[in-house]
Amino acid sequence: MNLTGIARKLVLDSHLDQAAAIEAVQNAKKEAIPFTTYLVKNKIVTSSLLAMISSKEFGLPVFDLSAMDIEYAAITLVAEKLITKHNAVPLFKRGNRLYVAISNPTNTQALDEFKFNTGLTTEAILVQEDQLSKFIEKAVRAMDDVGGMDDMLDDDLANLDIVDEEEASGPSQAEVDDAPVVKYVNKILLDGINKGASDIHFEPYEKRYRVRYRIDGILTEVASPPISIAAKLTSRVKVMSRMDIAERRVPQDGRIKLRLSKKRSIDFRVNTCPMLFGEKVVLRILDASSAQMGIDALGYEPEQKDLYMKALANPYGMILVTGPTGSGKTVSLYTGLNILNVPETNISTVEDPVEINLEGINQVNVNDKAGLTFAEALKAFLRQDPDVIMVGEIRDIETASIAIKAAQTGHLVLSTLHTNDAPQTLTRLMNMGVPAFNIATSVNLIIAQRLGRRLCSQCKTLDDIPDQILLKEGYTKEDLKDGVKIYKAVGCDQCNNGCKGRVGIYQVMSISDEMRRLIMGGATSIDLADQAKKEGIPDLRESALKKVMAGLISLEEANRLTKE
Repeated sequence: MNLTGIARKLVLDSHLDQAAAIEAVQNAKKEAIPFTTYLVKNKIVTSSLLAMISSKEFGLPVFDLSAMDIEYAAITLVAEKLITKHNAVPLFKRGNRLYVAISNPTNTQALDEFKFNTGLTTEAILVQEDQLSKFIEKAVRAMDDVGGMDDMLDDDLANLDIVDEEEASGPSQAEVDDAPVVKYVNKILLDGINKGASDIHFEPYEKRYRVRYRIDGILTEVASPPISIAAKLTSRVKVMSRMDIAERRVPQDGRIKLRLSKKRSIDFRVNTCPMLFGEKVVLRILDASSAQMGIDALGYEPEQKDLYMKALANPYGMILVTGPTGSGKTVSLYTGLNILNVPETNISTVEDPVEINLEGINQVNVNDKAGLTFAEALKAFLRQDPDVIMVGEIRDIETASIAIKAAQTGHLVLSTLHTNDAPQTLTRLMNMGVPAFNIATSVNLIIAQRLGRRLCSQCKTLDDIPDQILLKEGYTKEDLKDGVKIYKAVGCDQCNNGCKGRVGIYQVMSISDEMRRLIMGGATSIDLADQAKKEGIPDLRESALKKVMAGLISLEEANRLTKE
């Protein structure tokens, strides 16, 4: 058997004898894996030696692939099966050139197939075999996370299935279909799903345009397309979300249902708002699976979970969830609804818009133009024999009054309000004009919440913080008596700057008899907060510090969310 390429060079340089090289070539063929992969996998030669020999033989410098972030690699330009078949991965595109990482420079078939599938001129970048294998694993994992997107090439990106739930207003889609823009917007949406973003922002400025993702609660700039295509990008998103693309003077709301595969589709809630230099577009990615996680996955302390479950078991009364936009209020409510969702219970919800679709629950979308407001929907619900009612948000006195009357007449009502903590929720209802007596006799439980960035379990490390600093942050001497382990974010290839996912931070306040007396006496939020403290109800700050002690979040994150 005549040896060629790397195998021949290894023999000539006395790194392998001929018999061992021939055996390795034959075994690699039997296992249907590249020769270089076989050598490194079986520890016959090191990946660094292979890279050094290849570099000398072919005159290529060795690129350190461990320094490359998978997020910036051009992995979506080819199908996953091509990457795994050829043990090669596209790294970046410059003009009409595609630079491909390979560990064996004689692997010209990979370059040829990548060229054929992308229409780009391909150039090899030499990397170490072990680094390449790890990078391909990450690439495959990232592509799989998109749910069937790994086989999508340029044509597929241009023709993603947008589920047409209603006719688009304004000009037809054909009038704004610009193939490069279509592909670009689809890729932005898919990358957002892949990276776990909760929101996508398209933002026009005088001299530039930027796209940002909100990942784990933090906005990060991911793209800066030419300002010249700003109008086309906005029009494309408007067409996808069934908005009027001719109307640029007022805000619009829409929705996109993007079918990724037969088994998976993703919903986006879309809003446009006229700005100084164009329209800003924000898309909220709606994940229906979040309501199926179960209450144990949300981060409630055991006593907080018990209070929530007890309130859900009540046949009547009101449960209110409060917090800023994006703090997970809807997920908390739907987790409760999922627990109550049994054949014996009639559950109806009214939202603006419906964010999570659950079978077995009667869901209504608010439509102000048609006169279907929160109040009108609530009036209709009360004529339809309800057991449980969920109101997306209490915004005005009419909605609040009907919801409270429903809670007083044998119905369990769940809703949200925008307040900073649980005690302020009660005074907010008073300020809206709801009589104190009605509040005191209807509200059973208030949950104030935030979402904190969860520390990555793979790379978090102990943070050396002196006890005197911890005492100033709110810890007690009792907390520090046995020693407190505080962790900080570091960052690795498995996470996003040291964080991975989010965890809830809660203040769960059950309304006691004493609190009801205070409410009826016209107490302020400060009076109610003092009473909550007397009853041993941890506020958001205390709950955040508990999460720090448990190693779930960093002290820095607790301060970002709860320090006044």
